[in-house]
Amino acid sequence: MQAHTADHLTKIITDMAGKHVMVIGDIMLDRFVYGEVDRISPESPVPILSITREDKMLGGAGNALCSLNGLKTRAVIVSVLGDDAAGDIVRQEIQSLGLSAEGLICDPARPTTVKTRFLAGHQQLLRSDYEKKMPLLPDIADMVLDKIKQLIPTVSVVLVSDYGKGLLGRDVLQEIMKLAGQHNVPVVVDPKGVDYSKYAGAAAVTPNKKELSEATGHMPVKTDQDILQAASKLITECGIANVIATRSADGISVIEGNKLSDPLHLRTAAKDVFDVSGAGDVVIATICGALAAGANMGQAASLANVAGGIAVSKVGTAPIRAKELLDALADTGHAVTAITPVSSAHTISRNFQAPLCDDDEALEQIRRWRARGLKIGFTNGCFDIVHHGHVSYLNEARSKCDRLVIGLNTDLSVSALKGPERPVHDEKARASVLGALASVDMVVLFGGKTAQDDQTAIALLSKLQPDIYFKGGDYKVEDIPEAPCVQKHGGEVLVLSEFAGHSTTSSIAKMRSTAA
Repeated sequence: MQAHTADHLTKIITDMAGKHVMVIGDIMLDRFVYGEVDRISPESPVPILSITREDKMLGGAGNALCSLNGLKTRAVIVSVLGDDAAGDIVRQEIQSLGLSAEGLICDPARPTTVKTRFLAGHQQLLRSDYEKKMPLLPDIADMVLDKIKQLIPTVSVVLVSDYGKGLLGRDVLQEIMKLAGQHNVPVVVDPKGVDYSKYAGAAAVTPNKKELSEATGHMPVKTDQDILQAASKLITECGIANVIATRSADGISVIEGNKLSDPLHLRTAAKDVFDVSGAGDVVIATICGALAAGANMGQAASLANVAGGIAVSKVGTAPIRAKELLDALADTGHAVTAITPVSSAHTISRNFQAPLCDDDEALEQIRRWRARGLKIGFTNGCFDIVHHGHVSYLNEARSKCDRLVIGLNTDLSVSALKGPERPVHDEKARASVLGALASVDMVVLFGGKTAQDDQTAIALLSKLQPDIYFKGGDYKVEDIPEAPCVQKHGGEVLVLSEFAGHSTTSSIAKMRSTAA
């Protein structure tokens, strides 16, 4: 089979933008409750969690939806929620992504599934699941299918995310396959359970190794040949066109029903594996986005392999973004995953450079760090010409936290604060220099849209809610404009040492006097 260059795969990523993909599956609300434990309950030998903060995000099929959104597709979800506050939050989360919630059906007979994780530092104390697993009532099933009938003519691919909560019964699944066939729309399934005959008619299923073994009567799945034989059994016996098996550190295997003698085994693109949570959702979302952009199964799996490598190098469930895929391909500069029976291993280049993130990307990363029990520090400034004072200050700040985020004034904001001759270096150059410092873990731009707008970091701080806000210089905490916002969200404000004699203004003056 043909090898595909990074340029070829890059075009597929850019072509995903605007393509329509429908997600059908069990959507949930994931809650993360953080706190501290400093004593044991006198009532029973259990720890008392003093809660400090809580995060809420989409879970279940919502993970795939978020990745499709990160790939810039026009994704829509069809699912069932309860008539409750958690369902309202799920709707709000979807709408906050700029996506439509029109496909969410209210079922008063069941609650919205909520998974709550209680954490003290990096240690998860308990997970509680609030849910009711039961088949859809006939009238709710009819409403779901009516919504699918309404939307399916507008989409290029259907992603089925089955978490076994009752939405995707055999009758509903077969009706989905029938409707998709009528409109020539491929259906890709993230499966659940051991009976894959219910997915008959699917263009592909994406089991992991354990799921593939269980669905084939516990066939072995250790080697490439094992995977081929198990997948061939599914294809032959269950009426599924293709199997894309995710194999953790061994990568992805593509077994196409019309090419059983020519399997594709793609070795992992991950260099460091921290957490496999949500990697399957990233993989299937990337496959569906690529198929919607016109890719074949091999091309889609090649991109999904890179996406999966990025996903497992993160902590917790996190969506993939088009920029991450593009950056990974740009790092390689050659054929990323050769479309051959056994491709050579590919690793993503990980040069030390703190990323420049937008607000949403920054919040996503901070949530992952916080899930590991890491303390988040934040400081902000123009950093027009980075000098000894800056470096010393940032080193001191980093010594007091586990991760340091820099809020960097945009070019417009610097001009508003410092005058029309500033900045000396544009925002991308300044972000690049800061990102190369060992003390810096992330850079985020901020600033008003016009020169008259607020140029403080208050809005960004309100969103990111760091544990510590650092300010350098001769300040009192009560005189710092950002302090009330930080303290409101439970953060601490620290004033660090002032490094006298070092400033951007004095550096510029010295350069001008030398030039004269």
